[in-house]
Amino acid sequence: MLDYLIVGLGLAGISFCETLEKEGRSFKVISDDSQQASLVAGGLYNPVILKRFTLAWKAKEQLEMAMPFYQHMEKKLGITLDHKIPVLRKFASIEEQNAWFEAADRPGLDYFLSTKILKNQNPNIDAPFGFGEVKYTGRINTRTLLTSYAEYLSQKALLTSEPFDFDCFTASLDHISYKSINARQIVFCEGYGLKTNPFFGYLPLNGTKGELLIIKAPAYQETNVVKSSVFTIPLREDLYLVGATYKWKDKTNEPTQEAKTELLEKLKTFLKCDFEVVDHVAGIRPTVVDRRPLVGQHPEHKNLFVLNGLGSRGVLIAPYASQQLFNAIEKGSGLDSEIDINRFIKKYPLRPTKRDTSP
Repeated sequence: MLDYLIVGLGLAGISFCETLEKEGRSFKVISDDSQQASLVAGGLYNPVILKRFTLAWKAKEQLEMAMPFYQHMEKKLGITLDHKIPVLRKFASIEEQNAWFEAADRPGLDYFLSTKILKNQNPNIDAPFGFGEVKYTGRINTRTLLTSYAEYLSQKALLTSEPFDFDCFTASLDHISYKSINARQIVFCEGYGLKTNPFFGYLPLNGTKGELLIIKAPAYQETNVVKSSVFTIPLREDLYLVGATYKWKDKTNEPTQEAKTELLEKLKTFLKCDFEVVDHVAGIRPTVVDRRPLVGQHPEHKNLFVLNGLGSRGVLIAPYASQQLFNAIEKGSGLDSEIDINRFIKKYPLRPTKRDTSP
């Protein structure tokens, strides 16, 4: 009898696995490659919403948990994940500069926003009004994390790579069963795949398609993340990640010409050098109507849990939300009310499922 079965191995699944391992709990994971959001993500951790110059939800608290988490993962897996990179917000006008200074005086934001206007030193960027710098930012290489962690679990015989088959799943009062696996609890970390989950599909997970380009621009020579109408993130060997789009209707992982055109048009508004598009990727972000994660216990099946809805800030949110869920299950701690799925029980009532199981 395992303590936990985990479904899904994106940022949420990995973070919860690590929480369980740290706390000495046993687990296994079922996962497939149907959800691409964590794999293709830019991995940028940035505590400030740069469109409005506001602080992201619980940004400092999450950052203080996330940094030790990724440092531990680097040491454990023998890989490099955390690339410290300043984020520069390109100003479009004097008015935007003034708005930046006003934001930098607000409690919380004053910790992250530099009050020094940086003059543009890159001849290949059109930025006559300069930049504002966000402090304590960087990029987590999510692809390296996901592939390395899957290999780590496989070597310990803890990962089964297959789609989760609900026809093989039953839940009783004191445990769940999946094929030959028995566990006391199950946690669904399926990303946008949660929409087809018969137990948690009632939750308002919208899903937002994001597409990114990888360009090669030898003349660009930029070592910072530059945020304008799109961002550019330096990778390696003159490669830069360019993104991202936000589309609500298309729920496929297929890149589109429409998004490529949109990204290129926005990029050319400030990038003045030649470049070549070398890749184009897409994934569905697990986004929620109120921009908060979906964490908690099923209202009827008390050994079914969900950890989802991390949206575009999963790099920061995942370790925080995972610890919240573990503490709620194992220590009886109350969940943060802003992430608890009970906030939706009245507006999005539970629908009956045919998979209600034996008492």
